[in-house]
Amino acid sequence: MRRLREEIREHNYRYYVLDAPVISDREWDTMFRRLQDLEAMYPDLVTPDSPTQKVGAPPLDEFKTVEHAVPMLSLQNAFDAGEVAEFDRRVRKMLGKDRIEYIAEPKIDGLAVQLVYRDGVFLRGATRGDGRVGEDVTSNLKTIKPLPLKLRGKPPAEVVVSGEVYMSKTDFAALNRKREQEGEPLFANPRNAAAGSLRQLDSSITRARNLKIFLYAIGSADGAEFKSQYEALEGLKSWGLPVNREIEVFEGIDAAVEFHARLEKRRKELDYEIDGLVIKVNSFAEQETLGQISRSPRWAIAYKFEPEQATTVIKDIVVQVGRTGALTPVAIMEPVQVGGVTVERATLHNQDEIDRKDVRIGDTVIVQRAGDVIPEIVRPVKEKRTGRERKFHIPEKCPVCGGKVYREPGEVVARCTNMSCPAMIKQTIRHFASKGAMDIDGLGSKLVDQLVDKGVVHTVADLYALTLDDLVALDRLAEKSSRNLLEAIDRSRRTTLARFIYGLGIRHVGEHLAQVLAERFQTIDALEKATVEDLVEVDEVGPRVAESIRNFFDEPRNKHVVDELLAHGLRFGKPARRTAPGPLDGKVFVFTGSLGDMKRGDAKRLVEALGGAVASSVSKKVDYVVVGEDPGSKLDRARELGIQIVAEDEFKKMVSREGR
Repeated sequence: MRRLREEIREHNYRYYVLDAPVISDREWDTMFRRLQDLEAMYPDLVTPDSPTQKVGAPPLDEFKTVEHAVPMLSLQNAFDAGEVAEFDRRVRKMLGKDRIEYIAEPKIDGLAVQLVYRDGVFLRGATRGDGRVGEDVTSNLKTIKPLPLKLRGKPPAEVVVSGEVYMSKTDFAALNRKREQEGEPLFANPRNAAAGSLRQLDSSITRARNLKIFLYAIGSADGAEFKSQYEALEGLKSWGLPVNREIEVFEGIDAAVEFHARLEKRRKELDYEIDGLVIKVNSFAEQETLGQISRSPRWAIAYKFEPEQATTVIKDIVVQVGRTGALTPVAIMEPVQVGGVTVERATLHNQDEIDRKDVRIGDTVIVQRAGDVIPEIVRPVKEKRTGRERKFHIPEKCPVCGGKVYREPGEVVARCTNMSCPAMIKQTIRHFASKGAMDIDGLGSKLVDQLVDKGVVHTVADLYALTLDDLVALDRLAEKSSRNLLEAIDRSRRTTLARFIYGLGIRHVGEHLAQVLAERFQTIDALEKATVEDLVEVDEVGPRVAESIRNFFDEPRNKHVVDELLAHGLRFGKPARRTAPGPLDGKVFVFTGSLGDMKRGDAKRLVEALGGAVASSVSKKVDYVVVGEDPGSKLDRARELGIQIVAEDEFKKMVSREGR
């Protein structure tokens, strides 16, 4: 069994990394089946890094987040040779050299991931996320055939590498053919297909999608010494990790620009999508000297390809309403092939964008796929206008519910103001039931989806009319769970005015501002009747927020829902007016990690009761970061900014002392 595993790993290396197999696929299959048979006979001898273990794991309920061992950087983009030349000029100036050695690598159009190997064995993998924290997709990455579960040779004790998961054009075409036969919606492009496949909660689905991967960077490798990016890539290959073959090293930027032009002509020959060339300073010593700006390195740039364009006609412009109430105009076009993909719709973003480009219904337009992915209209071909074209304007009434549409001064997005609009009711209910609002335990996203999709709930007020019969009729909801949910809904009838105001989802009104409004107006009726002038007199309420509050209550449907909620027995006592500043007045707290003796929400309310405020992210405005068990990246950020870090015990002493 050990011999078979070693031989299969060796043949995988030759096939996926060297592209030089020495046995036929049939011989490989025979070896693999022999190993499977032996492992079935002797299950105690199965090892986690066996090639047979690339199978689907049990489905997950959700992905866990994981903090990257090494932050994943973003790249600055260049769209023409002039911008690349400017990048080269900056690099040469900072390094004080006339000529730089660059390495150029194809920019794979896939999904960036970071992998960790410990003692040569694959330990964990995560999506890029925000660069610091991503989603743990370890079980799905294990299904990718070219990715070894055990490294070759003698790698360092711990290796952190970055790469790009992608789907080949061949596999993409086969997948879409299969989906079409089964009546399922088609993927727009290989990148979307790869991203959707890697983020499947059921890894057996991922395994069936035949994803592939190229590794392109070493984040850390204790004990391994590489002087350049080229040496690092050779190191990756020596460990058995697949590296793209279309990589070259050049003296000077001109040769890299020429390589870009050659690769752009050849891109259709490749069986994977690329949208440009990544140009890097080859020397690691020089990379270290150059450093980075924010989350982008000074030593690398992505030189994007020209997006492919086509000409078509706009048949109509329709409006989509998003889950936050945002109205987005979308052009419906005569179908056209752009970059190998049929395009029929393109977002026009907002009214300002339509006016700036002067796009009209009936126009002949030039369309391209931005970044070779998202369809966008470049410009109308005005020379082809006949006079029958029609200008478009965002409607004053929501096309979904007929509610009032409002566009805030200084914003480009128009929004529906009806909290019960079918387009956003699911989001409205989730927010209303959240911990910081009505705190209805057990009302999760999947249950909200069922309640709305089956027509049981149309507004948040309908939650208080739910019966046991309504709930037990839903999928996967037993009688006990149904009774628990009804009890949680009933408990939420007694809440605070601040929580209720926050739960309404008024734009720009967060938990802290809801508390301020509750203390100032004392009743929901007084807040409903407050004019813009009344509202701007409140500390922390500016004209923009005042307009948002007034617009919310000016929508009759919202007023009707509030009245219904009160009719269902929601009651809240009058908030105590703060006559003097609290002991924590003006102090801003952030919590990270799990608190041991109190819930995060209780700690937050305690801070606010003493006059302080709680922020969700760390910035220079924060005074204290309270640290519990397993703190996240907020702790690192606090250290960077020199913010005072407080342990849970110290925090409890602080609020106990201040609360006396």
